Amino acid sequence: MKRTVLPLAVAAALALLAAAPAPPLVLAKDASFFVGGTYVKTAKGTVMDGQMYVHALIPAKVTHRYPIVMIHGQSLTGANYETTADDREGWAFWFVRAGYGVYVVDQPARGRSSYDAELDGAFGGMPTTEGDVLFTAPETTGKFPQAHLHTQMPAASAKGGQQGDPIFDQLFASHVQSIPTATGVSERQTKAAGAALLDKIGPSILLTHSQGGAFGWQIADARPGMVKAIVAVEPALTPTDPPSGSQAPGFGVTLTPITYAPAVTDPAQIGHAPQSAPDAPDVMRCWLQAPPVRRLPNLAGIPIAIVIGQASPLAPTSHCVSRYLAQAGVPNDLVRLENVGILGNSHMMMVEKNSDQIAAFFDGWLRRHGL
Repeated sequence: MKRTVLPLAVAAALALLAAAPAPPLVLAKDASFFVGGTYVKTAKGTVMDGQMYVHALIPAKVTHRYPIVMIHGQSLTGANYETTADDREGWAFWFVRAGYGVYVVDQPARGRSSYDAELDGAFGGMPTTEGDVLFTAPETTGKFPQAHLHTQMPAASAKGGQQGDPIFDQLFASHVQSIPTATGVSERQTKAAGAALLDKIGPSILLTHSQGGAFGWQIADARPGMVKAIVAVEPALTPTDPPSGSQAPGFGVTLTPITYAPAVTDPAQIGHAPQSAPDAPDVMRCWLQAPPVRRLPNLAGIPIAIVIGQASPLAPTSHCVSRYLAQAGVPNDLVRLENVGILGNSHMMMVEKNSDQIAAFFDGWLRRHGL
């Protein structure tokens, strides 16, 4: 696994660019559509289930061959890629300005995608206390070793990152109820709808976050030749020992079946073995495959970056995704942002103060892979 260092001259240039006012944004297309979904007969009549909302943003001058599909995490929608809680342009518009076509999705049964309680199951939510601890003010609680390093959450008051701060309140207002990850419903639906999206728009780059990380592996598994790269920001389904939260090993980096060689139809067929010791004192042991090791052939050959924030609650765990993939024959770049000069970020880095700097790093990584 390679580590990439951002040259100081590049970092200084990015700082100057961030200070300059953005020119008017010129789009060739700003549209929305739906992909996927099937008709289902229910007691109330025939409905459509599993369709996914897509917001297409295509710049007037496209300079990159492949567009970026942005897939959000649990309790979120595509809105978190469009605008930050302190009213700056989000990653979607950053990449449009950089010459990429961008497609921002709302997962099936989330946000602007239709939800049917009978077919999709019960919703769950996230209390503000959990959001404070995990994502926006971890330094106030110290619940994990890296928490005290957090510095990047925008704040409009002394309650920065917590209930009562206007910026936090705006961010929390964007949270929505969602189907619990453990049911596997969101993973199956987003895999199918994501494959349908690539069938419509062609080969693409996937940018995933948190819960969406597993969906990126699944979409690439369904359409391996059409996924040209994956930037996985803190994929949340982490094979750790002991399992983190409710995230048992399952199929390794997914809850639902994914293509292995030799084939796997039941998680029990994968022998799991924890590391004898963690990679560092402040991270968890990874739960890897016990011999014989099975490969993930449909992911091999895709440029993949696993990106971890310095002060994130997933800083102790997300490296295990990188390790698991590498063991399964899927080379990838493990990028801890502090190692490329980007400091103080938590899990919601796309809305934090230095979000543009992170986007610029992603752009550089993609360019180095000829994308």
